[in-house]
Order: sequence, then C-alpha cells, then structure tokens
Amino acid sequence: MSDWRVPLADVEIGEAEIAAVSDTYRSGWLSMGPRTEELEKRFAEYVGSTHAIAVASGTAALHLICLAAGLGPGDEAIVPSLTFVATANAVRYTGATPVFADIEGLERPWLSAKAVAAVIGTRTRAIMNMTYGGHPGASAALAELAAERGLILLEDAAHGLGGSLGGQRLGTFGLAGAYSFFSNKNLPVGEGGMVVSDDDEIASQVRLLRSHGMTSLTWDRHRGHASSYDVVDLGFNYRIDEPRAAMALQRLSRLDTDNARRATAAAAYRRRLSGVRGVLTTMPEVADATPANHLFTVVLAEEIDRDALRATLAEQGVQTSLHYPPVHRFTAYGVDADLPKTEEYARRSVTLPMFPTISEEQIEWVADSLERAAAFVRD
Repeated sequence: MSDWRVPLADVEIGEAEIAAVSDTYRSGWLSMGPRTEELEKRFAEYVGSTHAIAVASGTAALHLICLAAGLGPGDEAIVPSLTFVATANAVRYTGATPVFADIEGLERPWLSAKAVAAVIGTRTRAIMNMTYGGHPGASAALAELAAERGLILLEDAAHGLGGSLGGQRLGTFGLAGAYSFFSNKNLPVGEGGMVVSDDDEIASQVRLLRSHGMTSLTWDRHRGHASSYDVVDLGFNYRIDEPRAAMALQRLSRLDTDNARRATAAAAYRRRLSGVRGVLTTMPEVADATPANHLFTVVLAEEIDRDALRATLAEQGVQTSLHYPPVHRFTAYGVDADLPKTEEYARRSVTLPMFPTISEEQIEWVADSLERAAAFVRD
C-alpha cells in the first residue's frame, strides 16, 4: 500500500499465493526442500535451460555465476556502468576487476557490443551483459562477440525474466544467467533469485557453493539420501527457503499474463507520449523480440530541469525514479571511465511507473502530468 496516486511499482498478491505460503508453514518444512525442487524444475522448463538453481537473492545468483565461471584475481570482466551496483560487485567479490563499457545510446540504453569490443584487453575473461529494462538489447551481438574472442558471456537478467529474442529466453544466451525475485521485479517474491545454465559443471558448482560447499543438504538427509556430508569448498549460505519458493512457484504460473499487461502498458505510454515536446521514449520495439518491460523510461530534453520535473510529478502523486546512477561514479568505485552516453542518459532519464496492474487512467494521469511538467520546468 502507498499514498501515491500512481506508485513506481506495485505488487498484487493473490489468494493462491497466500494459500501456498500458508500451506508451507503448516507443513513444518521451511528450509530448502520439495517446493524448491519443484520451482527449479518448472523454472528450467520455462526458460528452456538444462539447470535452474534457486538462491537467496539476485545478488547471490550473480556472485555464484562469477565464481562458477572461474573469475578471480588478475581477471577482468566487462560490465555496463548503467546497472544496479550488484552487477559490478559480483565481479569484485571474486577478486576480479570490472571494466566498464558504454551503452548504445539514449534510446537504446543497454550495453553496446561495439563499446565492449573496444575495451577488451589481455586480462579480459568475461562479459557480463545486463538486459536493461527487460529489453533484449545486444544479447545476440554480445554472444557472438564472446564466441569470436574466446570469452565467457554471463547474464544479469534481473530485469529480463519472461523476455525473449528469436524465441530464446533472456538469461540463456551465455554460459550462465542470474535472475532476481526482488519485490519490484517481474516475478516478485521479496527476496530470492535463480541461476540457470546448460553447463553441468557450472550447475554442479553453483549447487555446491550455495550451501557452504556441503556435499549433501538437510533435505537429502531427511529423505535418507545421505547420512552425513563433507565440505569440499568454501561456500556460502545462499539458500532460498520454502515459503519464498512456494510463492515463486505460484507467481511463475502468472508471469506471462503479468508481462503481457506490462507490454500493454508500455504500448499505451508510447502512444500517449509520442510527439510530446522534450520527452523521448526509450527501448524501441525490435523485430523478433519480446521485452519483459520491467522498466519504462524517458529521456528529457537538455533544457528541462529533471529535479524540478520529478518534484512536480510527485506533487501530482506520481512516483518516479532513476535507473541508474552510473556505477563507475560511486565512491566505492571512483573509476575514470570514458562513458559519455551512459553519463548523458543517467543525467537526463526518468523512470515512470510500470507494473502489471497499472490502469489506463493511471497511465493517462502520468502522461498528462509529465507533459504539463515538461512544459513548465525548463531551465
């Protein structure tokens, strides 16, 4: 619940989801068990991947795919700066160094294959693509580049669940992909994530590392599949729990419907904002692509005062955000990178409300408020 007339994101929790979670608590088995196994099976089928491994968060998923891919000290991985900081942090957790590359442009704010190629060096071992806003972006081009240059392609698909390009799900173009179930994502649970891969060795390593490097789990021992365990690697407590797995299972069954509603909302925004002075819509439709429409962003004309515009929208009950402050500019990074397109987009873009249950009236209110504000808050 919120006081916003149109919140940035909203989650509709149905009775089936509440019942599934309640049943889990009544079962008396709360740690990773049968619901987690069923979620992993269904998720792998949904994205068309051989393996799916449920974990505690999208960040845990990113960390694990970097570790399983063998990244470590002395290695470099090319990442976008226009992303949530976890994309780059996951590389640093392994001791490897993130190298930032620019986006394609203001309308196409995803990692550019050309920019990536320009910063490949002797220490480059991997490319971490991030499907910004749920758009396929340069997924195919980056996969081709990685193959040509003998590099590992990893995917941060936190925004991309349910999206596809050429019939292939986002998050499955590389060696491994990571998804997030955070409360504002397309499959919102609160916390949680998933790793997918077609590589048996990668999947085995992720399963091992998510639970302390133990050779068997509590659920295995409960079922009599093992009587003890060994610890064979320095792992982590990155396990998901059964209540969240139960909710994710229910939400997975409605994901395509929710994403279709997002697509309808995105199309409505584009129609309404077409021709509005000083407002450029982003992430245009691409042939053979089905975006997940996680975000809807616009880029403002240079002369528009973005802070004043956002404040005006807030007065009208419209919540907005910024996706994202560039990672290379954060104090924790402080990297002197030449990323003019990233910095211009970050300076001029605004994220508008987007969620499956947004109504036509709400979209119209956002668009009207944006058009009025853009006309009156010019520098």
